[in-house]
Amino acid sequence: MSDENENKNGGEATEPAQTSEHRLRRELPEEVPAAAPERSGTTDDEQATGMTGRQRLVQGLWPPRVSRAQLIVAVLLFGLGFGLAVQVASNSDGSSALRGARQEDLVRILDELDDRTQRLQDEKQGLEDQRAELENSSDRAEEARKQTAEKEKQLGILAGTVTAEGPGITMTIQDTKGTVQADMLLDAIQELRAAGAEAIEVNGVRVVAGTYLADAGKGVSVDGNKITQPYRFKVIGKPQDLEPALNIPGGVVQTLEKEQATITVERSTKIIVDALRAAKRPDYARSSSQ
Repeated sequence: MSDENENKNGGEATEPAQTSEHRLRRELPEEVPAAAPERSGTTDDEQATGMTGRQRLVQGLWPPRVSRAQLIVAVLLFGLGFGLAVQVASNSDGSSALRGARQEDLVRILDELDDRTQRLQDEKQGLEDQRAELENSSDRAEEARKQTAEKEKQLGILAGTVTAEGPGITMTIQDTKGTVQADMLLDAIQELRAAGAEAIEVNGVRVVAGTYLADAGKGVSVDGNKITQPYRFKVIGKPQDLEPALNIPGGVVQTLEKEQATITVERSTKIIVDALRAAKRPDYARSSSQ
């Protein structure tokens, strides 16, 4: 009996303890799992926006936000760059013809430029001497008449109304293929004038300031007068300047030779240009001197 009572008492003693333990577990809150550790290097802005620094940089740069002032400056800079590029290209094209020239050709061109400069200096000196003579002459009226007569002769040579003679060259162009055109002969005349030619005659036609050339069938028309090959130029001027001017690289001789024409140039101490042009009275222009 005593054992049974002890067992009963022991059972009654353990049951309340187990009951109180279960009650405590129900009253405690549930376990909360530990939060994952934050990534190192993450800023508060990135946590707020959910974007990385690189993403925010890209978003700030694109699409670009251009103000009106920035657009105007960009257009001006573009125009300036384009102008500089065009200027450099034009300068390169102008000097490309001389880059491939031989040293002898370059020396000849420089000599020609020096000769032209010297001619201009001589002309300037002559005009200054004429002014000095007019200022210092005791009989200025007589001196003026002499200079007027001399000037009339010079203008007559340029206008083709008087015969001219002096040193120069004779250029003959044989065009058996019929490929030489009026513009090629005009280039030859212009090159001769630039080299200091004072009187030019082509196949019996005097070349003056108003001379024009045109193609005419198998020949060329000069001031309405048809001429055919061989084309013979009689030119008065300094031979040392005229002949090199025709033979510069890319000049008249090379251009005509590409057209299978034959060119011969002969220097002479006396060339006579006797083809004359009638003096034409101007229709509208009048002298302004009293």
